[in-house]
Amino acid sequence: MGILCKLAWDNTVGLIMPCRSQRSYQQDRMDAAEVAKAFNIETRVVDLQPPLSALEAALGIVTSPTESALVNVAPRLRMTVLYAVAASENRLVAGTGNRSETYMGYFTKWGDGACDFNPIADLTATEVYQFLRFLEAPAAILDKEPSAGLYDGQTDEGEMGISYGCIDTFLLGGSVTEEERDIMERYHRTSEHKRRMPLVYGGRL
Repeated sequence: MGILCKLAWDNTVGLIMPCRSQRSYQQDRMDAAEVAKAFNIETRVVDLQPPLSALEAALGIVTSPTESALVNVAPRLRMTVLYAVAASENRLVAGTGNRSETYMGYFTKWGDGACDFNPIADLTATEVYQFLRFLEAPAAILDKEPSAGLYDGQTDEGEMGISYGCIDTFLLGGSVTEEERDIMERYHRTSEHKRRMPLVYGGRL
C-alpha cells in the first residue's frame, strides 16, 4: 500500500511501529526500511512496546484479559498512532486489508481494519502479490510468509488453518474440499460483525 500511495502522492509517510515480537523489531522493520529506500518513502519509527506494556498492566487491574484480547491490543494501538499523526498533519490513513482477509474476518476490528481509504480492498491476497511483483517490490517482501507479527512464530495461514491460495480459489469460483469450505464458512460467519457498522436504534442514523 505504501508503494501505491507514494506513486500517487509524493507526500507519503510510512510509520514503522514494532512491538511485542522480535520479528516486528528485526525482520519486519528491516523489510519496511528496504521498501522505503527502494521507493523513496519517508518513514518514522514509533516503538509501541512501552505503551503496550503499560496498557496491558492497566487492563490487568480491572479484568483478566484473554489471550485474544491482548493480541488485538497492538493493532488498535497502531491505529491510534496512525490517526494521531494523520490528524496532526492533515493526512489520510491508508488501509492495507485485502479481499481474502476481509472475507475471513482476519483483521482486528477498529485496528488494522480501520482506514480512510483502501485501493486494494477488492484484490485477493494472490492478486496483491501479483501486483507487488508488477511494481517490482523487494524480494524480501515477496518471499516472506504473511504475518501480522503480533507474536513470535505467528503466520496468517498457520493461525487460520488454511492457505490464502485456497481462500482465493474459493472466492474466484474454483473448487475446494469440503473441509476447506467448512473452515472458510466458519470464519466468515463468526466474523460478520466486523464487516458491519455498529447497530443503531431504528436501523438508521
